[in-house]
Amino acid sequence: MSNLSKKELRNTIANCLSDQMEPNALDENTISETLGERIANAGVSRRSFMRYCMGLSAIMAIPTSLMPKLVEAALLSPVTSVVYLSFQECTGCLESLINVFPSTKYKTDSIENILLTALSLDYSETLMAPSGDKAEKSRADAIAKKNYILVVDGSIPDDKAGAGFFIQSGKTGLQLLKAAATNAAVVVSVGTCASFGGLPAAKGPTGISPTGAISIKAALKSFGGTYATKKVINVSGCPPIAEVIAGTLIYWILNKKAPALDSNLRPKMFYGETVHDECYRKEFFEDGLFVNSFDDAGARKGYCLFNMGCKGPITHNACTTLKWNQGTGFPMEAGHGCLGCSEPGFWDKEAIAGQGVGFYKPLDINTVDD
Repeated sequence: MSNLSKKELRNTIANCLSDQMEPNALDENTISETLGERIANAGVSRRSFMRYCMGLSAIMAIPTSLMPKLVEAALLSPVTSVVYLSFQECTGCLESLINVFPSTKYKTDSIENILLTALSLDYSETLMAPSGDKAEKSRADAIAKKNYILVVDGSIPDDKAGAGFFIQSGKTGLQLLKAAATNAAVVVSVGTCASFGGLPAAKGPTGISPTGAISIKAALKSFGGTYATKKVINVSGCPPIAEVIAGTLIYWILNKKAPALDSNLRPKMFYGETVHDECYRKEFFEDGLFVNSFDDAGARKGYCLFNMGCKGPITHNACTTLKWNQGTGFPMEAGHGCLGCSEPGFWDKEAIAGQGVGFYKPLDINTVDD
């Protein structure tokens, strides 16, 4: 909790609003549309908006004398531009995002309201109406601006080994990524393919990825210069939970910075704990009660799925807290173990070194913390 008094809090808010209204506070060259214009285009009346601002000022303890500044600051707030690129992917990540539902804790909303009020989706091959030359122009116009959010799903094929796997308008994936990342304020890698290489980077029995696929972070690092230090946020998962994707984007929009990240550049607020930590079957793990085959007596009683290859103890994700499908459930509730899809190299990772790859091969129980 803040140690500020109500008076100090009001003064702080007033100063912030005053700063917002400084003539130089907004860079006209980077704003294509304000929140006020977006609200008007969405059909929101002046009366409804004023009523909303009055309620907001009451909640924030802002004196009525500052209401005009609050309204003006809100109306002039820029809508954040988002450029969404897809490379070696299956569209599952975008499918997940468009099913986002409102979450008070993470300030997410329906995808319709997010697109109408929080951001401007200026380029997305899957969702945009234009195609062909018009689509190419939309991308060129969007990345010519500055400080947009670049969202990328899918891994990047190597220009040599994977040259035939991704060509768009005569350009390779690496060339397209470099051009789009130049003016971006942050790059959000959505999905395990973008975050760590995922399935396209899996080596399999040959030990070689057919496309030489690499993560977005690795691709940016290969460009050198400012690209190597470009802020990257990984939102891993195959696919990630909708509210995790939206929550990460909204956090950046509201704070103009990344949330606290773990060693794999994932937001700790979503990836800070393992799936095992909050799983309702954990008590059975602690009691040594396990499912040994699907539909055995232990399975019917809801015992721990550790022996069935569940990777929950080593998988960092929000599956057991946020859950899937608008909070409906998660794999273990459906009777199947965690595959570890949000971790690096999960397609090729051995549960126990030397015993081969397999989703149904259990971990070494001696290495798992209770």
